[in-house]
Amino acid sequence: MPTVTFEPEAEDELEAAMAWYEQRVAGLGLRLVLAIDEAVTHLAALPQACSEVPRVRASVVVRRARVAGFPYSVAFVELEHELRVIAIAHDKRKPGYWLKRLDR
Repeated sequence: MPTVTFEPEAEDELEAAMAWYEQRVAGLGLRLVLAIDEAVTHLAALPQACSEVPRVRASVVVRRARVAGFPYSVAFVELEHELRVIAIAHDKRKPGYWLKRLDR
């Protein structure tokens, strides 16, 4: 199974979302983290089973795994020896806001 790494912005998004949910209901932030962990485990095992993100330049394939029970997706790029998580993207936030991260 490939290594999964998180871009710093994706880590920040995860922490912010966890804190937001935890402030609303005790334990809900942890449930979000567990759901994201489950999505990451799935994408690590079967990355090509995840849907491609449309309208991304042809030289890069970006996929996303939905997070069960929450309005989030894990956007990632499959590289030769790793999967790089680009964003923990809220489904209601402006679509593709994180695409500029691919330019690095």
